[in-house]
Amino acid sequence: MLNLELPIQPTQLQTRDELCRALEQILGALGPFYSKGKARLKIGQTGTGYTRSIAEMEGFSRVLWGLVPLLAGGGKSDLWESCLEGIKNGTNPSHEEYWGEISDYDQRAVEMAAFGFALALIPEIIWDPLTEREKQNFASWLNQINRCKVHDCNWLFFPVLVNLGLKRVGEPYDQQKVTENLDRIDQFHLGNGWYEDGIDAHCDYYGPFAIHFYSLIYAKWMEHEDPVRARLYKKRAISFAKDFIYWFAGDGSALPYGRSLAYRFAQSAFWSALAYADAEAFPLGVVKGLILRNLRWWLKQPIFDHNGLLTIGYSYPNLIMAENYNAPGSPYWGLKAFLPVMFPESHPFWRAEEMPLPPLKERTVQKSPRFIFCRQEEKNHLLAFNAGYRHTNEHSHTAAKYEKFVYSSFFGFSVPKADWGLSQGAFDSMLAVSEGDNLYRGKRTCEDFKVDERVVYTCWKPWRDVEIKTWLIAGAPWHIRIHSIDTARFLDCADGSFALGLEMEEGKEAKAKTIREAHASLATFPWGASGIKNLYGGEGAELIFPNANTNIMHARTVIPTVKASLNPGRHLFINAFFGEPGGDASLWEEPPVAEIKDGEIMIIGGGFDGTVIQNSAFTL
Repeated sequence: MLNLELPIQPTQLQTRDELCRALEQILGALGPFYSKGKARLKIGQTGTGYTRSIAEMEGFSRVLWGLVPLLAGGGKSDLWESCLEGIKNGTNPSHEEYWGEISDYDQRAVEMAAFGFALALIPEIIWDPLTEREKQNFASWLNQINRCKVHDCNWLFFPVLVNLGLKRVGEPYDQQKVTENLDRIDQFHLGNGWYEDGIDAHCDYYGPFAIHFYSLIYAKWMEHEDPVRARLYKKRAISFAKDFIYWFAGDGSALPYGRSLAYRFAQSAFWSALAYADAEAFPLGVVKGLILRNLRWWLKQPIFDHNGLLTIGYSYPNLIMAENYNAPGSPYWGLKAFLPVMFPESHPFWRAEEMPLPPLKERTVQKSPRFIFCRQEEKNHLLAFNAGYRHTNEHSHTAAKYEKFVYSSFFGFSVPKADWGLSQGAFDSMLAVSEGDNLYRGKRTCEDFKVDERVVYTCWKPWRDVEIKTWLIAGAPWHIRIHSIDTARFLDCADGSFALGLEMEEGKEAKAKTIREAHASLATFPWGASGIKNLYGGEGAELIFPNANTNIMHARTVIPTVKASLNPGRHLFINAFFGEPGGDASLWEEPPVAEIKDGEIMIIGGGFDGTVIQNSAFTL
């Protein structure tokens, strides 16, 4: 939560002046942490996959994503003098804080993009004050990016921004590199505005807060020189916005899903860039509301330390869920959401009345991320029922971030802390399987999948001789999971419901109401309920209390879980899951039931209206 002693409160975040003051608060906390030469920002001691000096340079550069728009809009910051000195020293090969020579796939290539952004947007502030020698040093250091390889994903945009910045100030730049990279990024486009972050990669927030964000900046800057591509980028963004709006709730919260969630309010950066590029997907008041509500929601969370510095984590400081590339300064990438501070008071954005979300469907299919979205508008609750991917990567906790059966804006999701048992594994919204050795594994990739209007099907193999076919019947507060398990091994299975926070409202506790029956378990608090009822094939229900800090939203949680022990062969395991924000768990008393015939399962009650799933796997 933003420091209460500071002058702006989240509930006041409505006007341009208030947004500028909130940004100034966040930036102002950084002043004491600049290095002697001002080229590094030393705000923490935690490690990352690259050196500490590079991590400190990263922190320095990421501040610019918020500071540059502030200055472009006529604002002032006590940090700018330090930043300008840091740029002079960081790009000077003779200075002890020189940022160094970069190599292929270098993290510094990521951070160079902020300098290209600054050169193009505020050349009179960042470029003109430099001496000829300082300009030569700066341009030479940036031009390294044209001689190095970058990862084949959103990273391709970093050389583009650097070259546009160099072009803006009249320095040599590589137009061929710009064209080649933009052509390659076009190959990531899946249709309807959706990008995967590289060939055969995930669809996640890197689409909106990276690829679309940079595309829209390009469209704004190059609308006259490259009008065809500028129009294409705007068209794609407008199409994407019609789906992406479903990722936001009415209270400003958004769906936690995928990696790099430590960037937090970067979630709304897409909407800021959409407004900047004058791309009209919705009335400007709707876009304004999406941005400001998301920022208000985030500034209410305990994401700052006692010095006012952003921490690594999601809704609270949490290194367990972090990526290997999350350095102390990494979260400041989220400052991209503050792009509207560059708009003058007379801009239509600030003159528009903030509007709520438009009417949205209660349930909708999004084919590219392989989701069925369900919305409980009155609860400000979003659920994404997920098929998962045939491929994966080596980022931290990839399975937890991309392969859970359902992601929730209220319950969040959990990542494992260690590998011994269900408490360390924290298997919410996941079927965990073990060979009887208490070492559980969940779904990591899928072999096959299908998403239709009500059902997500995914086939996965935790071992080569164990095949699990899962059908997710989407709904809220109840949803159904049908597992057909064909195993050559003896298995222990545990199907976990949502992870419900044990504490809310800054650590205030309330006594849980729990139900533990032979085939059902439920935990309820005044703020929410999570439960599970076994419909077929289970042996016992219980409440699992995972290790602390495994959930990204709640430090301490409980996961209602049903277990089963299976012999080699084919088995059916069917469970109904209950998840509801707020203290009303009355619908728990109206559960669905499963009627099983040869090759057919019918779900009755719980809002499913006789939903039928047919498959030969149901013939036991």
